[in-house]
Amino acid sequence: MDALRIILEVLLVLTSGFLTMLILLHKGKGGGLSDMFGGGISMGAGSSGVAERNLNRITISFALVWAVVIVLLGLIQKVS
Repeated sequence: MDALRIILEVLLVLTSGFLTMLILLHKGKGGGLSDMFGGGISMGAGSSGVAERNLNRITISFALVWAVVIVLLGLIQKVS
């Protein structure tokens, strides 16, 4: 059970890092903090609809894996 917990914790750290990077890659929608840090400037790769949709799919996939890992870690903690 300890090996599974360690694997899940490593997976949680990795998915958290990738999820943070993926969220920061998204194009800003309004005049909030994204404009303050240069999100208001349109970039060539960011303006593509296909690229944004693929980024959305990847982000949602990582978010689902992250949520499943959180639930599994909670169940393991409850059993122990």
